[in-house]
Amino acid sequence: MNDFQRRSAEINDLLCVLNVLNWDARTQMPAGGSSARAQQQATISALAQEKLLDPAFEAAAQAISGDGSADDVENRAAQQALDAISALKRIPAELTRELALLKSEAQDVWARAKAANDFSMFAPALTRMVELNRQLAEALGYEGHPYDALLNLYEPGVTVATLLPLFERLRAHHVPLLKAIQQQPQPRSEFLNRSYPAAEQKRLSLALAQKFGYDTQRGRLDESAHPFEISFTRQDVRITTRLQENFLSGALFGTLHETGHAMYEQGVRPELSRTVLTSDLTGLYAVGGASYGTHESQSRLWENRIGRSKAYWNLHFPQLQAAFPEQLADVDTAAFHRAVNTVRPSLIRVEADELTYDLHIMLRVELERLLIGGELAVKDLPAAWNARIKSDLGLDVPDDAHGVLQDIHWSAGMIGSFPTYTIGNVMASQFYAAALEQVPDLENGLARGEYTPLREWLTDHIYQHGRTFTPHELLMRVTGHGLDPQPYLDYLSGKYGELYGLNLQKEQTT
Repeated sequence: MNDFQRRSAEINDLLCVLNVLNWDARTQMPAGGSSARAQQQATISALAQEKLLDPAFEAAAQAISGDGSADDVENRAAQQALDAISALKRIPAELTRELALLKSEAQDVWARAKAANDFSMFAPALTRMVELNRQLAEALGYEGHPYDALLNLYEPGVTVATLLPLFERLRAHHVPLLKAIQQQPQPRSEFLNRSYPAAEQKRLSLALAQKFGYDTQRGRLDESAHPFEISFTRQDVRITTRLQENFLSGALFGTLHETGHAMYEQGVRPELSRTVLTSDLTGLYAVGGASYGTHESQSRLWENRIGRSKAYWNLHFPQLQAAFPEQLADVDTAAFHRAVNTVRPSLIRVEADELTYDLHIMLRVELERLLIGGELAVKDLPAAWNARIKSDLGLDVPDDAHGVLQDIHWSAGMIGSFPTYTIGNVMASQFYAAALEQVPDLENGLARGEYTPLREWLTDHIYQHGRTFTPHELLMRVTGHGLDPQPYLDYLSGKYGELYGLNLQKEQTT
């Protein structure tokens, strides 16, 4: 192990320790531990940044960089380290510490505010979070809009200027399709809200995750207020779900979603563990995925393209019915499949159907952009949120918990991350289309419950590389195209056209 590799491993170790502290805070830590935990996380973050900015680490990276071809893995790692060092040098150490402290404290405040259904409890912390993120954007630098600097932390290369045309194209497709669907008879779905014991939901959800290929020798399933996946190297990748006894779909599809994330992390090549290529050095986060959008492409692919498909439930509904015989006694496979694919505007993003989901994302992105640009004050956020929900989805928001307080992201300081969900939807369809072309008999195999061929194809083409390639490079390598919404639009039109008996014309590529 050379000097660059040794120092990289130490930095990754610290980032994994941060992940452990974060996992514990969100799953098991008693409420009284939040203040001390914030200090612990701030200390570890500062140590990680100190090691990153050590001149000896920069010298070690410079010694590697340029010593080989541009495609050489260690050369790429060294260049990524140098890029991160350049960015971090522009961020004051005190700002890093303040953000680390605030993230931990704000998540605790957010959880209490959500439970109390009171945005005013969270507003001071969010006001400070927006202010610090504006400072971060200024430190990092940008050419167009300050929001661009934050977007780049989660999805390299994405800017307001590139994002808005994508959203406009999706909205032009989604809104007319939604209106057409709303004119059709809606399937029954009341049985999803019957009483489903939480323990059995958890057992079944984990069993289905394991069938996809989630390795529980290197992972576990726990409960949290907001589902998430987190890794401490590929050898320990954990997922959580939210169990609600009167809503079966929440835990079921939430678990499949996080399983997609987890299999990405578990699929990283072993040699990349404890390296720069499994470390987000700018965000001070241990992660193997190329970007948040790339990561989201895998959770959405496994949750929606596979987990909500007719073939999946033809195979697995008997298992579900055996687990809940009384609750599903009057339900057959076709009715269940229709129910979990019902298009119905809803208040909660994580419970939204595939079609309206992107509208939830667009709302959040627009509000974030206005907050960071100084055009919207935090105190006015609930009213702005409620107005957009009414205009976009036709719904009245009854309270803060079902509105502006529903997501953990802003309390965790993740301003700029929301666009990656929609980017992930787009990428998922591109990757899946490529898999269909390259894997013989893929869909027939999936109908038989053979998930290994798809998982292995994704591992070979995406997972194993960790952060070696940028999202754009991965898309070009795997599909031959950059970010292209056409496969996603075709998928949604085809799926919902069939489900709702619509005669839809295929959108023409321009």
